Amino acid sequence: MIDLLLQVLLWSVVTIALYGAAIQLHRRWPRRWLMPVLVAPVLLGSVLLTLHVSYRDYIRGTNWLVLMLGPTMVAFAVPIYEQRALVREHWPVLLLGMIAGTTTALLSSWALASLLGIDDALMRSLLPRSISSVFAMEVAGRIGGVPELAAVFAVLTGVLGAIIGDLLLARSRRSSVLARGALFGMGAHAIGTAHAYQSDRTVGAVAGLVMVLVGVLNVLVAPLIAMVLG
Repeated sequence: MIDLLLQVLLWSVVTIALYGAAIQLHRRWPRRWLMPVLVAPVLLGSVLLTLHVSYRDYIRGTNWLVLMLGPTMVAFAVPIYEQRALVREHWPVLLLGMIAGTTTALLSSWALASLLGIDDALMRSLLPRSISSVFAMEVAGRIGGVPELAAVFAVLTGVLGAIIGDLLLARSRRSSVLARGALFGMGAHAIGTAHAYQSDRTVGAVAGLVMVLVGVLNVLVAPLIAMVLG
């Protein structure tokens, strides 16, 4: 028990400290490739590899941080409620976009996995890459994938989605608030939503709404996906 408590204290402090350092680095040099969600895992991975710490030992000490992913999703309900009039007005378009986006994400993941010839468990972990980590882990577990791998794929997708989304919007400055929010919420989920809030609160609210609803949609259709995959 004492050993477990020491691991929780040590790796929780290290993880939070490195993330805090990554945030300060990004504030000083706000570059896309210095996003905290990208820099922090690289720093943390370097520490773990240098000290020869296994993933099992690390996750034992930081599992409570993973469990906090669920409650943090609730925080997105506040801006969504504030923008309820916008949601009521455009819900048919939002719903159609979420269905189209989810279908495209699942099919492209399956096609990529088939093209690369990766094994079944890895493919099932890759399928929910286009939803936030907390939902991706749940879906992966239900369809026979590895939840931890699904979380990694989700984070990578979020980082790339936020970067590519910025580049696309830079070339299309006339896009509406709704379109920009849906782009970040669907294409980059939680990371994109956080990034969207930095530019505009309404865009962030739409992104948060799309992110949450797409995640719920994926969880609901997970049994169907598992049945299709056999």
